[in-house]
Amino acid sequence: MTTPSLRVAVLGATGVYGRHLLPRLAAAGHRVRALVRRPQAATLAAACGAEVVAADLFDEASLGAGLAGCDVAVNLATSLPSLGSTGGDFAANDRLRREGTPVWVRACRAAGVPRLLQQSIAMTHAGGGAAWADETTFHAIDETSVFGQAVAAVRVMEATIESSGADWLILRGGLFYGPGTGFDDDWFTRARAGKLRLPEEGQDHVSLVHVADMAAATVAALERWPSRQALIVADDAPAPWRDVFGFVCACAGVAPPLPGGPARMPSFRVTNRRAREWLGWRPRYPDYRAGLVR
Repeated sequence: MTTPSLRVAVLGATGVYGRHLLPRLAAAGHRVRALVRRPQAATLAAACGAEVVAADLFDEASLGAGLAGCDVAVNLATSLPSLGSTGGDFAANDRLRREGTPVWVRACRAAGVPRLLQQSIAMTHAGGGAAWADETTFHAIDETSVFGQAVAAVRVMEATIESSGADWLILRGGLFYGPGTGFDDDWFTRARAGKLRLPEEGQDHVSLVHVADMAAATVAALERWPSRQALIVADDAPAPWRDVFGFVCACAGVAPPLPGGPARMPSFRVTNRRAREWLGWRPRYPDYRAGLVR
């Protein structure tokens, strides 16, 4: 059965997630409108045949104009410090989630967009050590930490989407890696320089997702649309940092990483079972070994 073509508006289309998503939406036959702050930077979107429209998350009028006539509105907007920055200010990203999401919801409602798909993070389930977590597993967080503030903002963002009155989906992605994310490039660079360190002792689990798999799951979500659900999108095999970084060092032909690096997030080991079942999706890169080969 052929999936009907959708008119899909994507906010944050020039980010790494958007750059992987737009070509897949085009290949699936959907009509895409890229909502971006700087249209001159949206060269990939234009090359994919997307209509490029200037819009800003905090400008309700521009959003409404860009959303007009669309079947689905996809919010991928983030504002994160560049990789490797020290003491980066994550407050802008938290503000985007807390204060920008209500603007987005109002603009979608005013434009008559019936369906909203929101990017979120699986790190909201962190804190359970090596125990498996699913979409219903939450732990108390220290909201005075940078990570705790980020998770608190994510939970406010999700609550705003859920109370929007629209038909919604939330995709909670694992930690992105893959082309354009910078993470795996940074890991290999530091490994070759002898500077890659385990977060503390490296025992905490991390749930990764290759950005191409995240994009593929998003296309599947638009087409299957399990209404009003939050789904974890991650690979099949979360692993301790010592295994992930040990593999990086082995591939780079250097000694295993030493402990003692900073732990930037609590352990999180999440299952992708619902996404696999409800979206008919399978990660092309089922674990870090498949995704990190180079």
